[in-house]
Amino acid sequence: MERRKASEFPQELLNLFDGYVHGEISRRDFLDGAQKFAIAGATAASLFEMLRPNYAWAVQVSPDDTRIKAGYETVASPQGNGSIKGYLVRPAGAAKLPCVLVIHENRGLNPYIEDVARRLAVADFIAFAPDGLTSVGGYPGDDEKAGALFRQVDEAKMMEDFFAAAMWLKALPDGTGRLGALGFCFGGGIVNQLAVRMGSDLAAAVPFYGAQPSAAEAARIKAPINAQYGELDTRLTGGWPAFDAELTEAGVPHEGHVYKGANHGFHNDTTPRYDEAAAKEAWQRTLDWFDKYLRT
Repeated sequence: MERRKASEFPQELLNLFDGYVHGEISRRDFLDGAQKFAIAGATAASLFEMLRPNYAWAVQVSPDDTRIKAGYETVASPQGNGSIKGYLVRPAGAAKLPCVLVIHENRGLNPYIEDVARRLAVADFIAFAPDGLTSVGGYPGDDEKAGALFRQVDEAKMMEDFFAAAMWLKALPDGTGRLGALGFCFGGGIVNQLAVRMGSDLAAAVPFYGAQPSAAEAARIKAPINAQYGELDTRLTGGWPAFDAELTEAGVPHEGHVYKGANHGFHNDTTPRYDEAAAKEAWQRTLDWFDKYLRT
């Protein structure tokens, strides 16, 4: 299917799809709401297909790229669901390197997130992308099924799984012991929570459009934070000014970037919400942040 841009769709329709993605409305509710936009031969069902992810678009670094070594590892998580499986990628033949934990959106370890891990490996980091759906069989290869599975996993136990993955990665023999965390949407919120919980054990964090912690939680953060937001994603971007002030109060090095005209999910290059200019700028800021705080 041809790649479409967000500008080709009414913002109200994009907001409706955002509600579906975040479980606020059902697929049926989306189709009913999309009916009024079904013009010029486009049905509500075809609009849904245009807006949903096409993972063929996400491959920037091939899984068999000779610059990297990739495989799957299972990490023990006794306080969580018992174990969590993830995708581990490192540069081929590299010496000890800093590590970055990559936390997915609310659909599990899909091909886009695996590609993000490979992009980090090409940039000379060891990346591990755990699958929060491990306890229910892992990412099923279909986003709608993944969304249903996501609701079956106990949130507190899944958080323990991510924490276990973070501590395992920090202690990886091939790593330097310096750990960063990168997350998107749900994963951005998890990155913020890991920053709260891990204190100085986390050396840097880059949450993309992630839910912010409370003021009391923010006071416990030690990791330098570089937060990325889309201007049109008012639901999450609206929380940045308060978080900014709380990080300042806590003396945490931080930056926040709001990309003009960008939607929630602007970095995800599998849907029309992808904003190429914003995504590239935010990715460079991500690499620069990790270079600054993980390589020292």
